[in-house]
Amino acid sequence: MKNLIIASTSTLHGGDYLEYLLPVLENHFANSQTIIFIPYARPGGITHDAYTETVKKAFSKINKKVVGLHTFENPEEALATAQGIFTGGGNTFLLVTQLYLNHSMEALTKAIAKGIPYLGTSAGSNITGITMQTTNDMPIVYPPSFATLGVLPFNLNPHYLDAETQSNHMGETRETRIKEFHAFNDIPVLGLREGSWLVVKGNKIILKGTLTARWFTQNQEAIELEPESSLGE
Repeated sequence: MKNLIIASTSTLHGGDYLEYLLPVLENHFANSQTIIFIPYARPGGITHDAYTETVKKAFSKINKKVVGLHTFENPEEALATAQGIFTGGGNTFLLVTQLYLNHSMEALTKAIAKGIPYLGTSAGSNITGITMQTTNDMPIVYPPSFATLGVLPFNLNPHYLDAETQSNHMGETRETRIKEFHAFNDIPVLGLREGSWLVVKGNKIILKGTLTARWFTQNQEAIELEPESSLGE
């Protein structure tokens, strides 16, 4: 049975890395002594090792060991036998490219289907959707495909921001970008605000946190979903 935490962000303003989620993660990874971390998204271009050290420090607070996927000779085997998996944020184009190059996209899909506990933040959440096409990231590399894990029956837009009514900024809003996506695609999109996350248990998907999320479907007005809303069976 699928068992996922899919968060908009790893860090809230003024807080430490994963701090706001640690009580949830302690329960989520209760039976996982070691968590495999996928550092491929490399936020700010940091190295895999440096990124993994940040994650180790956070998970040490709940007495969990972290090992970077990049240190395994056989990433597919490592994912298949993992006790828990975490994919961090950064650049989604880079993350997806590396997962395909390492033949890890399918292995990750299978691991999640087996019920291995999974955590995603930002880019690591983007890849749980049907495609990565509603990411906010710049296309710094060219992935073999936009298709991702398809764990969710919709796409995500993490770090979703509302239009600033008092701002003079004339650039496109997130809502405008998602409408552009829906001009050519009929996949629903969830705008997930920072501090919100999804809990996935089997086919049940529940919105958590204190904020609403914005739900977009093709040719329909967007709606606000309240915390504890169900997005699955």
